[in-house]
Amino acid sequence: MPRYPQPLRIAIDTGGTFTDCVWIDPTTRRLRMLKVFSTPADPSQAIVEALKKIAPGKNITLLHGTTVGTNTLLERKGARTALVTTAGFEDAIEIGRQARPKLYDFFFDRIAPLVPKDLRFGVNERTAADGEILTAPAPEDLRSLTASLAAAKPQSVAICFLFSFANPKNEQDVAQALKAFEVPLSISHEILSEFREYERTSTVVINAYLQPVMQSYLENLETKVLARARIFVMQSSGGITALSTAAREPVRTVLSGPAGGVVGAVATARASGFDNIIAFDMGGTSTDVSLVEGEIKTANDAQIAGLPISVPMLDIHTVGAGGGSLARFDAAGVLRVGPESAGADPGPICYGRGTQPTVTDANLLLDRLQPARFLGGDFTLDLDRTRRITVEWLKKQNANLTLEKFAAGVIRVVNATMEKAIRVVSIERGRDPRHFALVAFGGAGGLHACALAEALSIPRVIIPAFPGGLSALGILASDVVKDYSRTVLWRLSNKTPLADLQREFAALEKTAKKDFAQESWPGRPHYVRSLDLRYRSQGYELNLPFTRNLRADFESEHHRRYGYQHDDREIELVTLRLRATLKSTTAHIGDGHVGTAALGRPGRAKAGRISPPEAKVHFDSKVLKTKIYSRDELQPGKPYRGPAVITEYSATTLVPPGTHFRIDKAANLIVAL
Repeated sequence: MPRYPQPLRIAIDTGGTFTDCVWIDPTTRRLRMLKVFSTPADPSQAIVEALKKIAPGKNITLLHGTTVGTNTLLERKGARTALVTTAGFEDAIEIGRQARPKLYDFFFDRIAPLVPKDLRFGVNERTAADGEILTAPAPEDLRSLTASLAAAKPQSVAICFLFSFANPKNEQDVAQALKAFEVPLSISHEILSEFREYERTSTVVINAYLQPVMQSYLENLETKVLARARIFVMQSSGGITALSTAAREPVRTVLSGPAGGVVGAVATARASGFDNIIAFDMGGTSTDVSLVEGEIKTANDAQIAGLPISVPMLDIHTVGAGGGSLARFDAAGVLRVGPESAGADPGPICYGRGTQPTVTDANLLLDRLQPARFLGGDFTLDLDRTRRITVEWLKKQNANLTLEKFAAGVIRVVNATMEKAIRVVSIERGRDPRHFALVAFGGAGGLHACALAEALSIPRVIIPAFPGGLSALGILASDVVKDYSRTVLWRLSNKTPLADLQREFAALEKTAKKDFAQESWPGRPHYVRSLDLRYRSQGYELNLPFTRNLRADFESEHHRRYGYQHDDREIELVTLRLRATLKSTTAHIGDGHVGTAALGRPGRAKAGRISPPEAKVHFDSKVLKTKIYSRDELQPGKPYRGPAVITEYSATTLVPPGTHFRIDKAANLIVAL
């Protein structure tokens, strides 16, 4: 009998500093984890090396969260992309919404579009708002377009026509004419069948911009592991999809890894009885925060690198603050931290190659990190090198600061950045942080979580089991998800057009069934129907579940959100949305048994055990004797008091004085402030 009768499911999340791997041991049914240094030049290299260590020569199913799309956008290293659009609308992508992100900044430069002017091509075509074809592309226009594109030599083409969501015929004709180019085509009615011309064009252009890069990366990864692995990719919406779909629609993967973190945070928090949470994921290069009230919800108005993306994405706010964020002094002598990061290469000073101080180095200098306990003792942090190089660096900066004051300053600055991010998703959106628990994860999350919770009066901090790999754990537990939408722009009279809605949703479900069948997914999908509604003349909509009482539901939600409603005002039904879901085969990870079923009970301390070691640790302006615990030695249910440093394989948690903490029945670490 083979050792693994079924392919071993492994979730891998590629980050800026570490690549995290999580899987369930087929023998013990316990979660296992491995962290390896990322390889930024070729992220697949770290994945292949990790797979060799985890399951050499074995058949596997790889569930992958990737940052390739995000990094490509941030670094502007995508494909040479052409845009084919309705004649007269070539500059819509540059005109945008006339919004000024920085109202009083006279020196603010608008973000340049991904497609330069010489790569935008107009086609003489027109579709009416009701779907009637007013002007079809003439054969001579198609020949002229083909010749112009041949001369421009794009690597990818985006096609986006006015009102193609109402009737895609003209887009289909142009796409057919351009197939001879043998370059990827991103067609708007396939990517985003919705109104709002600028956002739709931006989304389709981003897809085209990323497609050759993502396709090359995924094909390269597939080639390296093809003999023994099927690969699936995490989407920004919180569900996995087939590799072929991710390669064709990479715009749906730009928040791939952070989405896994939110899924994992919700699952682990529910296991401890918390439904309302703020997920706080502090990794090596960035911090991702998201507020969840009960159920995870997606948004359709995200921005990445200042560019709008309108496909469904989890509502995640990202800032450039992580363990590898670089410290510097600006021209005025003010200490700054991030958004630049040391990443995996060269990494922080204490990793052995970096030469500029980072947040990780600051935590080490304040004795919050224990050099010999990093990565479970597999990797020793170089404290002497960190002290020596940081002193030399401070001299070059003419900074008259001790190591401790400098390190404390770095922590205060980076905490201020992350506190602002949490305020954005909570206070600025009418949510009181005091009514939520802060779920802290990522390799650096536990070091900063309690300080942030104190600043925002958040009463509980949850440090999940395997905090440094929670994004990978969320990917492992994620369902297969496909999202569909169609703008209809109907006026809602006193009687809801139920028959028409049923017919439109049935068409979307038919498309979903076809897509699932093409990718050979087993089982029957579960469908969730929802609609975007608004009062006539409003600019934005509210998304609501599809029921027979749409008017009453909308007015109730509008009153809850904005404090008022219009009883006599006409309501518009704008966009239909369908989410199709197939439950994960490892869904039990997220059903409240994260600690008990998957992890087992942590080891209890033996009777008569020697007291934990102590170290002097810096807390604000005080240096306190602090107990150093290994997490697997903490007894479940037993109360402990801070100050404490809790070490484990994937992270370190700093518990300040005056707090209490315990390991609960789900193996989560609960800190009460």
